[in-house]
Amino acid sequence: MPELPEVETIVRELKKNIKGETFKDVWTDSPKMVKKPSSFLQFRKLLFKKKIRDVERRGKYIIFTLSDDYTLLAHQKLTGHFLLGKWKQEKGKWVPTVQGPIKSDPANRFLHFLFFFKSGRMLGFSDLRKFAKFELWKTKELLKSNQLLKLGIDPTSESFTFSAFKGALHKRQKGKIKTVLMDQSIIAGIGNIYSNEILWEAKISPFRDINTLSDKELKAIYTATKKILFQALKVKGESFSDYRDIYGKKGGFNPYIKVYKRNGKPCFRCGTIIKASKIGGRTAYYCPHCQK
Repeated sequence: MPELPEVETIVRELKKNIKGETFKDVWTDSPKMVKKPSSFLQFRKLLFKKKIRDVERRGKYIIFTLSDDYTLLAHQKLTGHFLLGKWKQEKGKWVPTVQGPIKSDPANRFLHFLFFFKSGRMLGFSDLRKFAKFELWKTKELLKSNQLLKLGIDPTSESFTFSAFKGALHKRQKGKIKTVLMDQSIIAGIGNIYSNEILWEAKISPFRDINTLSDKELKAIYTATKKILFQALKVKGESFSDYRDIYGKKGGFNPYIKVYKRNGKPCFRCGTIIKASKIGGRTAYYCPHCQK
């Protein structure tokens, strides 16, 4: 699933390229991906002539602020990603008209949404698993919704101080540190990949209960969180799976991976073989020697 660096990359690119565009139409072969309103036809009707005022991120959500006090909320889920390009219909299928990654990379071929703009430009949405969701809200209602209100602190914001980090963790009081880092109501945006990388960087075992961590250890996790996320943002995220940017290109973080999916391989720090174990239904990758 795209995590904070991947979603933020998409948001920055969308903001740069489509802010100011006006929706003309929308096509889909998967109307069930629209969760609000309940009818795709109503969704299509309401979106018509709405202008994109801004694009921002909240946790893993992409939020399009529109004219007329409306907001389009999108969650890419496991395999979804937006693509800025041009397509034409051939034998009932939408086919890219321009050479490049959008056309050549198989991960970009699962087109299930096309947003048409008044300018003639097009924004596609590719999603192999079709788990993504779109919701069209009245802006004031969305701002008061649990979806946004329950989100924890953003680890890339100025308000993400060490004190705020400690305070957020203490909301849980107990639990394994890896699970807590992935709790979107505590810290918004971190998932399985970056929680593994953060804990390896901080030399903390993913199995540690948060109430056993000293201030020094918490500071190491806090510092590692900022370092790893900003490093990933700089290279536009990782692409182990289906994530691509809006141009259909892979992220550049893969060469920086230290532990994720490296089970059976030697630790870059000490040479001990990396292990993988389940925590709360997710896989933790860790060095049994370095991470205490």
